[in-house]
Amino acid sequence: MTEPQRKPFLYVVVCAAGIAGDVGKLIDAAQGRGWDVGVIATPEGLAFLDTSGIEVRTGYPIRSAWRTPGEARSFPPADAIAVAPATFNTVNKWAAGFADNLALGILCEASGMGIPTAVLPYVNTALAGHRAYGRSLAELGAMGVLIGSYEPHRPKSGGGADRFRWEEAVDLLAPLLEAGASHR
Repeated sequence: MTEPQRKPFLYVVVCAAGIAGDVGKLIDAAQGRGWDVGVIATPEGLAFLDTSGIEVRTGYPIRSAWRTPGEARSFPPADAIAVAPATFNTVNKWAAGFADNLALGILCEASGMGIPTAVLPYVNTALAGHRAYGRSLAELGAMGVLIGSYEPHRPKSGGGADRFRWEEAVDLLAPLLEAGASHR
């Protein structure tokens, strides 16, 4: 008897940005492609989320802290990772190799584990103009991270949420998963 094949599992890393509460759009897009989803929030990003709503929608608890010794894993291994919305802070720390929270630890390990990863940055033009940001995006691209197309919004403008394409993460990752490029 053969085991039923499990669905691809997508980790969605959510950062502290005003649009983070709309992450359900990304969850729906992934589930619509037949993927299971688990959400990992940065410590600050957790406050931006409807945790109970997301947990009902995904069937998994939101993770934002390291497991304690002996604690069971909440999610299956990731077949792919989407970081959305990705803040200036997360993009720069990730590119520099900082792993000072669970989300960044997972992201820093991902390239070494061969896990396809897409990032949808969400920053304003002032932050995007900082030299470190451009270097960080280039570094992530050199690591094989797929980078979304969002154009930065004006500072203090409330953000351009209407232009943020949550489903772009799924569009970037789908060819890799559907071609069997996942490491499952």
